[in-house]
Amino acid sequence: MAKYRSVADMFRQRVAETPDLESFSYREGAGFKALTWRETGDRVRAIACGLLSLGLSDEERVSILCGTRVEWLLADIGINCAGGATTTIYPSSTADDCQFILENSGSVFCVAENGGQLEKLRSVRDQLPDLKKIILIDGDAGDDDWVMSLGDLEALGQQYDADNPKAYDETIDRITPERLATLIYTSGTTGRPKGVELIHDCWLYVSEALMEVNIMSHDDKQFLWLPLSHSFGKMLEVIVIAIGIPTAVDGEIPKIVDNLAVVKPTFMAAAPRIFEKVYNKIVNGAKTAGGLKWAIFKWATDVGKQASKEKQAGRTPGGMLGFKYSIADKLVFSKVRNVFGGRLRFFISGSAPLNRDIAEFFHAAGVLILEGYGLTESSAASFVNLPDSNKFGTVGKPLPGTEVKIAEDGEILFKSRGVMRGYYRLPDVTEETLDGRWLHTGDIGEVDADGHLKITDRKKDLIKTSGGKYVAPQALEGGFKAICPYVGNIVVHGNARNYCSALIAMDPEGIQAWAEQNGLGGKSYEQLSKEPKVIELFQGYIDQLNAGLARFETVKKFYLVPTDFAIETGELTPSLKVKRKAVEAKYKSVLDGFYAESMAAV
Repeated sequence: MAKYRSVADMFRQRVAETPDLESFSYREGAGFKALTWRETGDRVRAIACGLLSLGLSDEERVSILCGTRVEWLLADIGINCAGGATTTIYPSSTADDCQFILENSGSVFCVAENGGQLEKLRSVRDQLPDLKKIILIDGDAGDDDWVMSLGDLEALGQQYDADNPKAYDETIDRITPERLATLIYTSGTTGRPKGVELIHDCWLYVSEALMEVNIMSHDDKQFLWLPLSHSFGKMLEVIVIAIGIPTAVDGEIPKIVDNLAVVKPTFMAAAPRIFEKVYNKIVNGAKTAGGLKWAIFKWATDVGKQASKEKQAGRTPGGMLGFKYSIADKLVFSKVRNVFGGRLRFFISGSAPLNRDIAEFFHAAGVLILEGYGLTESSAASFVNLPDSNKFGTVGKPLPGTEVKIAEDGEILFKSRGVMRGYYRLPDVTEETLDGRWLHTGDIGEVDADGHLKITDRKKDLIKTSGGKYVAPQALEGGFKAICPYVGNIVVHGNARNYCSALIAMDPEGIQAWAEQNGLGGKSYEQLSKEPKVIELFQGYIDQLNAGLARFETVKKFYLVPTDFAIETGELTPSLKVKRKAVEAKYKSVLDGFYAESMAAV
């Protein structure tokens, strides 16, 4: 028999077993203020009872429109403990997107972060007849009876609990594993978001599987910044409850590195873009220092890569290499580790492919990045590398209870208890995606002799040139990011074209530092994107990339976009993945211009 019947049951038992240990902490002033599991349990119980007093019924949806903060976690757990299902909305969503998700999910309540999010909802209020109440975390609820504060909800819940002392436990007791726990709307890289139905058993599976591989313990400390509206963030929340891992929470991306120095975590999960930004900052910092420091950095990096190869082969660097590596570690790599707080055991990378060269650089510095893989449709966690079984360039082995197979066309299929019940109100799309219980991932890959899964590309992203050659754009994009410290993002284009081209977003911090050193200080990002010296700089890196490619894969032309890709402008999802189609549509005239001459000549 399973240990828990639901996420709510698991949470209740966590509070009972370790009431005085730290649960979550949140930023307050220059530091972080901690909550115990008892304090967390009291607030969750008040929120759950508050929702029950408002009339929440079993499996009714309550949306959360909020950034990553401790109140998101409290609200989410409270919704589940009240028997409801959480519907997630990214805080960057437009009013129209909010209206679509709220209406499509049938949400009866919505927890909104602040006045800005409240105004979005007010602007579409007449299109939300089923939405009974907005629960506001920050700001003044005012006299509008459609709005109440989170504090008032908790007070209401405390009174309800006093009047109905058995209601909280009775509600949790009747939640079964098959009940809907979470309705996560995909970030919409390919169109309208789809609601992914994840039942309580999906999350119970994830927690059981991760506990079985023993990758984390209650002695760890996590720093959590990922969007909790994303399945990756939700999975981390569940494992925290299952194991009892103290977790510091702050979703402000610009503060991640600063927070690491304060929190001193033993592990953190992140998207590859975070590692790329840190890598670029380290490399550019060494370049800017110049002279002897840059020479030492380059020497240490070369030594570190050799040492990393030895470690990957299961050997300890010895002899002259071991001696040189100890010096490189003292001069360079120890400083890299200190950036992350000095206690880090590993990072977990997911959401998008991690470039192997970047993984090996950090490995040389004694910072292990464990790449994993899963989809929203599989509750995020399906494959992961482990500290004692890590293979760069792969996403690891299947978690216990996950089966995998490769279709004839190379598509990765897998099944487990973590796979969704289906897409909400989309039976035809569900049938297309789930073959029995086998989930069609849309990713192309292979399983090696050791059972590690390697993802080579997205099935729909594969480029087929007009010459009939197939090109995997993610491989080219990852390769370019590994050699060019001034790139923010890159989209390789060329489907049905006669060669490949690229749209490149520069790393704002990196290119500004380069500009200062090269007589272009004071110029804006847009001005730098048009500077011949900057274009020449990037051409050098494109030439370096092309030198290792087959002729049909090479990037013949590129364009430096005038503004960085961003969530707000629609080029990135909230989990920092590039919306390839949106970028190509935005710069369609540029791309068409690349090929105009060759088309005219046909």
